[in-house]
Amino acid sequence: MYIIIEHREIDNLDTPKLSIIIISYNTKELTLNCLKSVLEETDRTNLPYEIVLVDNNSTDGSVEAVKALKSPLISIIEEKNNLGFGKGNNLAVKKAKGEYILLLNSDTVVLEGGIEKLFNFYEQRQQKIQFLGGKLLNKDMTLQPSAAPFYSPIVVFLALFLRGDYWGATRYSPSSEKRVDWISGACILTKKSYYTELGGFDEDIFMYMEEVDLLYRAAKRGYFTYFYPEAKFIHLGSASSGQRTFPIVQVYQGFLFFYHKHYSRFSLNLLKIMLKLKAVIGVSIGRVFRNKYLVETYEKAYKIVEMDR
Repeated sequence: MYIIIEHREIDNLDTPKLSIIIISYNTKELTLNCLKSVLEETDRTNLPYEIVLVDNNSTDGSVEAVKALKSPLISIIEEKNNLGFGKGNNLAVKKAKGEYILLLNSDTVVLEGGIEKLFNFYEQRQQKIQFLGGKLLNKDMTLQPSAAPFYSPIVVFLALFLRGDYWGATRYSPSSEKRVDWISGACILTKKSYYTELGGFDEDIFMYMEEVDLLYRAAKRGYFTYFYPEAKFIHLGSASSGQRTFPIVQVYQGFLFFYHKHYSRFSLNLLKIMLKLKAVIGVSIGRVFRNKYLVETYEKAYKIVEMDR
């Protein structure tokens, strides 16, 4: 059940070329900052666009705050339950009017004409590019790794045990235009037709690994994913997760789901061994240093692997 808040009709909304999709869940201030940055950036261009916001039953006044902006460019879909990231995006894309869609996290801020740069680059090269991501930055403007190879067993091993993200083996931030396996779901530009053809995000994934699964399926169809560093966005990350334990547990669940769906039984069993070992190490370190967070987090993670069938 959803409610669409209708706004007065204007030419820009009648035939938007780009639909900007944002999912909100108890991130009122972040969502407002994101929307304001989008409105400021896109209002400087002639690009016809709309913003479709799905609110996943926020209790922090997010919907009321967005309505107070009184922007005719924003349509709000108020959900009565928390649909999660994937299902929320799928719902918004169905309602989107644009030929192109930009999936944008609510905890992002557009910088230096980022949307226009990303869109222009995509439109000019759409014969060879089907999915495109921009450069993500942390709040302090340092680089945020947001492109990566698919999670083969070797890549998982590097990520879990050898700090693969730290030295750029498992996630990185390219300094030039580059074809990559997958990009962060915080900022993905594509055509609505491609997204729809692939069936959108897998709705059995509540949060984390949605973009990896989507772009893995896209690659199997022969679609290419690129990274464009001139389009820049601040991404705060994990803003609606509530606590640090939740993302780690969800990542474990995401790995297991991804391997069940796309890899062999042998690779799945190998993954489970690595995940259990990582959890045992995390619990052991936590006990040595009396870190309750580490102990509780990796005990939960271990149980998830143990219960997986």
